[in-house]
Amino acid sequence: MKCDLNIDVHHLTRVEGHGNIHVKVKDGKLVDAKWAVVETPRFFEAMVRGLSHDLAPVLTARICGICSIGHALASLRAVERAMDVQIPKTAKKLRLLAKHGETLQSHILHVFFLVAPDFYNVGSVIPIVAQHPDVAGLAVRLKGLANDLCDLVAGRTTHPVSLAVGGLTKAPSKDDLAKMKIAIEERLPDMLATIDLFASLKMPAFVRETEFVSLKGVNEYPWIGGDLISTDGVVKPEDDYLAMTNEYVVDFSTSKFTKLSRDAFAAGALARFNNNHHFLHEKAREAAERLGLRAVNHNPFMNNVAQVVESYHVMLESIEMIQALLDSDLKDIRADYKPTAGKGVGAVEVPRGILYHCYETDDSGIIKKANCIIPTTQNNANIHYDLPELVNQEMARGKDENEIEKLCEMLVRTYDPCISCSVH
Repeated sequence: MKCDLNIDVHHLTRVEGHGNIHVKVKDGKLVDAKWAVVETPRFFEAMVRGLSHDLAPVLTARICGICSIGHALASLRAVERAMDVQIPKTAKKLRLLAKHGETLQSHILHVFFLVAPDFYNVGSVIPIVAQHPDVAGLAVRLKGLANDLCDLVAGRTTHPVSLAVGGLTKAPSKDDLAKMKIAIEERLPDMLATIDLFASLKMPAFVRETEFVSLKGVNEYPWIGGDLISTDGVVKPEDDYLAMTNEYVVDFSTSKFTKLSRDAFAAGALARFNNNHHFLHEKAREAAERLGLRAVNHNPFMNNVAQVVESYHVMLESIEMIQALLDSDLKDIRADYKPTAGKGVGAVEVPRGILYHCYETDDSGIIKKANCIIPTTQNNANIHYDLPELVNQEMARGKDENEIEKLCEMLVRTYDPCISCSVH
């Protein structure tokens, strides 16, 4: 069908930060399709230079208000690997528990507050509150639970205060951990209702084969550190992150793009699932099967489904981790260390994909050089190359301009972009 399209979304709503979608079709032929980040860079890497190593996690956590725990953990891991600091096992468990709280709160925020309005054909979550109070109730209760878990372990929901070089400054009490375990167990029916809800939603039928990059699981679903893996068979050590990301500059975006084996790759929940689905909790794997999510899945809209599956997984794993912590003494939570010169990389799976921090320190522990590569930076090129394929497929299906524009907006949202972070 010959048609003309002139889609200009400036700026896209229900995402963090500012990004634009441009699509132009003339006489049925695609002339241009572009995803352009237009945020102003904030230069956090320059701000870190000259700081003491223990201040870097405090400052870089401010890169993101949603993934502040993830940024702190990546920064801590980079510092600790640079100085060969071995943190205690109990501290590792507590850090992962804080990470699970952040993953749950971010995924629930995304699928209910940002994505769900598209499926109810409303402009925001506000009409859903009035028209579907049962759905709004699920979102509020699960988000509140996740915030409480972050508060308990990291000291605050946003910008943690308990995470420090060597481990943690303070462990939660056993009484509070026991109460949190009960709270998570009481919210499992809400999570199951969320799975039921998403099983009833029809995801757009769009497929474009791409490469998926994530941490490589070893006996468990990966979140903090370890080798890097792609669905195209690339495996590299964490320290080789630059060869995995290959950042480059384009003239229409203030955020860099990345690539590996192809023009682009995807990071995030769907990438983690595609590479590590066999390490999910058994009940989460059953939920994935019910939701029609099977690896390797090349429909980017299924990232929303993968986020729901991961939300269930982190709730189940948090219950087991808290029980293990209750069975321990919770005393050994921070290692002694001396600042040394070195270079360290910290790779952490935050909600939108792998987050990398890399620091070089001098003998006094002062940071001489820093580099951060953000998940949305890694997803920008994949979004950009998805757009023309989506437009061509939808034109072939006879969709009109309004329908294609909505699908383009939904496509970008499904990646859960944190655009301000991508320019950091």
